[in-house]
Amino acid sequence: MEAIEQHAEELGRLVGQSEAYLAWRRAEERLTADDELRQSLDRLAQLQMAAAERAEKGEETPPEQQSELDALWSRVQVSPLYQAYIAARTNFDKLMYKVNETILQGMKKGSESRIITLG
Repeated sequence: MEAIEQHAEELGRLVGQSEAYLAWRRAEERLTADDELRQSLDRLAQLQMAAAERAEKGEETPPEQQSELDALWSRVQVSPLYQAYIAARTNFDKLMYKVNETILQGMKKGSESRIITLG
């Protein structure tokens, strides 16, 4: 188990040093540094949660809240900071998908191998 943990730590270090991760973190920092955009995102999240809770109860979102939600979403989507964040996050997600797929392939090969390695 110790070898697995060591390799996992090394993988984490490499991912943390990857351009995809670093670009995502920089985009996130720029996004959160913009007070107006951050407040809009916070309010948008509140409205979306309230709408989801209402939908679970079979209720509709009041028109004034739906209008506010639509207006905020339109404003956020055109923000260059938000667009850069989404692009960076998407690239990081792609990297992590590839990493997970590679791990799964390695697990499959390992489980099919007759050679048992300890360590």
